[in-house]
Amino acid sequence: MKSFLPRCRPLLVLGLLTLLWLSAACDRNREKTPEPPAWPQQRLLIGLLPEQDIFVQRQRYAPIAEYLARHTGLEVELRIMRRYGNIIDNFTSLELDGAFLGSFTGALAIEVLGAKPLARPEYSGGVSTYYGMIFARKDSKIRTAEGMRGKVFVMVDRATTAGWLLPLHYFHQEGISAPEAWLEEIYFAGTHEDAIRDVIEGRADIGAAKDLIFDRFEGGRARELLEIIAVSPPVPSNTLVVSSALDPALRERLQQLLLTMQDDPSGREALAKFGAERFLATGVEDYNPVLDYAWDIGLDLADYHYRNQ
Repeated sequence: MKSFLPRCRPLLVLGLLTLLWLSAACDRNREKTPEPPAWPQQRLLIGLLPEQDIFVQRQRYAPIAEYLARHTGLEVELRIMRRYGNIIDNFTSLELDGAFLGSFTGALAIEVLGAKPLARPEYSGGVSTYYGMIFARKDSKIRTAEGMRGKVFVMVDRATTAGWLLPLHYFHQEGISAPEAWLEEIYFAGTHEDAIRDVIEGRADIGAAKDLIFDRFEGGRARELLEIIAVSPPVPSNTLVVSSALDPALRERLQQLLLTMQDDPSGREALAKFGAERFLATGVEDYNPVLDYAWDIGLDLADYHYRNQ
């Protein structure tokens, strides 16, 4: 009887060669798989300004934090800052690596800390900037600086463009060098929402806040009840600004992740929950309107922090 083994031997050899080739290919693929970056830190602390209810604020930014954590391998923690004006202290005492900052606090961090702006959200309709507004109740008939004489003005904080710098610039343009003497009272509400609410509810006659919060306020109630008297030039919406001490490679990775979120299904989902369509690269030059306003009224941002403690 003839053995069948000689005939099968070529097939066995071919099978073994195929297995060896597949094994080598798998090894090569494993070699090409990048290892997670070895960042010089395991946690990323990102601050949030108290623009609105702090629980709403944290919930809104949570999808962005989770996305960054998933793609960097870092624990990303959000921390609400107690007030706008202590932004410099927050970066040190809270050991923040970065924060989503408005235009004034962003400019302040850039000027004083050498912080680096990375990216800002673009909302529906291509909106990636905001502007400040001065407003009064429609039934008050206050429409001019003269009409504001002896009235109560609610602002947000001494470290906001919309809620402080705009009113100062407005009065400066109107030839009023001492608004505190022109008005009966100036007080600070602490958030844009509260400034809007105080005017609607009659605790103040005039207020100032940013349009993005104004338009979202209670389903359009602000637009219905308040008259806009003056607006500022557009300035960057809340931008992720990071500490100059942050590892440059990590800084670049964070910016890349933000700028490409819309290309990733999970990124698009996070953006939708956040309420934006994508992030746009943001640079120091985007803060020129803030610097111009400050220059016009004689405010030195580099020295601002120390003169307001």
